[in-house]
Amino acid sequence: MSVGAIQSGASYSAYDAAKKTSDKKGTGDVTAKNEQAAVYESSVKSSGKNAVTKKTDSALVAKLKADSENRINQMQSLVEKMFQKQGITIGTADDMWKQLASGNFTADAETIAQAKEDISEDGYWGVNQTSDRIFDFAMALSGGDEEKMQQMKDAVEKGFKLATKSWGKDLPDISNKTYDSVMKKFDDFFNRGKDDTTAAGTEA
Repeated sequence: MSVGAIQSGASYSAYDAAKKTSDKKGTGDVTAKNEQAAVYESSVKSSGKNAVTKKTDSALVAKLKADSENRINQMQSLVEKMFQKQGITIGTADDMWKQLASGNFTADAETIAQAKEDISEDGYWGVNQTSDRIFDFAMALSGGDEEKMQQMKDAVEKGFKLATKSWGKDLPDISNKTYDSVMKKFDDFFNRGKDDTTAAGTEA
C-alpha cells in the first residue's frame, strides 16, 4: 500500500469537492490542455488592503479551472492505471476514493515517486499550493466582496465534509492541514477588512 498515493488522492478529493460546489454557482466547465501547473499570485496584496475590484475575474477563474481540470485528469489517470494493473474495477469516483482509503492495493515505484513529489511541501498537491489555489479561486469568483467570500468559505467547509464522506473515514493529515490553511486565509481576509474599517473610523 502506498500512503503517498492515498494522501495525494485525498488532497484532490477535498479540493475537487469544494470546486464542484463553486461550479454550481454558475462557473461552468472548462476543458484543459496538458500544460504544467501555474502559480498564481495571491489576490490580497501585502499592504493589508483589499486590492481586488468588486467583480469576478473571469480570466483568472478560467485559468484556475483549466489548470485544475488538467491536473485532476492526470491524477485520475494515474490511479486508474494503478488499479487496472491489479484488476480492480472502479465504477464511480466514490468507489475510487473508498478503494484508495481501504488500502487494499499496491503501487509501483513510479506511482509512489510521483505521489511523493506531488504532496511534498512545495508540490502541486502539497498544503501550500493547494490552499493558495482554493483561496485564489474564491477571491476570483467573489471579486473580493466580503459577503460572497463568506459564501465561498461555507462552500469549502461543505466540500471538505463531502470529501470526508467519500473517503469513508477521516481524511489523511495532509488534507486536514490544507483545510486549516485555507480557513486561516479566509480568517486573515476578514480580519484585514475589520482592521481597515477600524483604521478608517479612527482617522475620521
